Amino acid sequence: MARFGGLVASDLRDVTSDPAALDSTGFWAVSADFEGRLVCARFGDVRDEPVPAPVPGRWRGPAAGDWTTSLDHAAYTAGVRRIREHIAAGEVYQANLCRVLSAPLAADADLDALTALLARGNPAPYAGTIRLPAQGVEIATASPELFLRRAGRVVESGPIKGTGRTETDLLEKDHAENVMIVDLVRNDLGKACATGTVTVPDLCVVEKHPGLVHLVSTVRGELADGVGWPGLLAATFPPGSVTGAPKSSALRIIDALETAPRGPYCGGIGWVDADRGAGELAVGIRTFWADRADGMLRFGTGAGITWGSDPEREWRETELKAARLLAVASGTYDPSEGAGT
Repeated sequence: MARFGGLVASDLRDVTSDPAALDSTGFWAVSADFEGRLVCARFGDVRDEPVPAPVPGRWRGPAAGDWTTSLDHAAYTAGVRRIREHIAAGEVYQANLCRVLSAPLAADADLDALTALLARGNPAPYAGTIRLPAQGVEIATASPELFLRRAGRVVESGPIKGTGRTETDLLEKDHAENVMIVDLVRNDLGKACATGTVTVPDLCVVEKHPGLVHLVSTVRGELADGVGWPGLLAATFPPGSVTGAPKSSALRIIDALETAPRGPYCGGIGWVDADRGAGELAVGIRTFWADRADGMLRFGTGAGITWGSDPEREWRETELKAARLLAVASGTYDPSEGAGT
């Protein structure tokens, strides 16, 4: 099954890794791992259905103290310093450094039950579930970030760069980082869109989300003749906001510094309605996924590193992004303490 907001898809019909299927017919759930694995699942039954209220005891998450991290404090801050060295050498302007948190997961744990908890504890515009255990895809996301939205020939991306507890926490560095990534996303979309159609309707808008604020921009274009989902994904994946600029250099640096695969974290998660020529893929941030091979639940968190980055501040940003969601998953989140942004 798959759930996206108030939409539920069931009755699995087809599964493929061919992005051309997204231009065929039917309703598809899409999971694209950061490393490039693509799973597209077509469902026969799609209906409106609100996210159910959490059922006590249905989700048995890991204990709060069970989480381990692929990069500890020392390794992460050393990674930030190393990226600044790459920036000083002129190899890259910005790179996103991430770490993956892991904790034991009960064999019968259902990530759709976690989605119900997240909907109450951390509501998000691109929340969803994809549950395809036979294909090794079990995801619950509370993503706030739009990777790609398509309506006919018009496509749009909403990169996030800049995070703080409140608007006053946002620095000049955050605005500069956002503009850098907007330029990258404009370039990516320009590879798939008709010349002269790529615009930036919104730049560095402050958006409030549970527990924090983000700077968000909007980049829009019109697909060139003959370009469909395969060409659009080839031009834009992986998302620029979670790689860096230039993207090729950032990916090389990420590969050298990170010690765990990102999987669906920082990939693309969402739906495509091929009959209507519409779709919406989120950047796979604020995302949990199950790895049944080793019985672990995983969650990713990271930060964009620029020359103006302070290693300790970037570490704290990764903690801020993770804290509320880990508390929800571990059953320690108190809604009375989470009011406001």
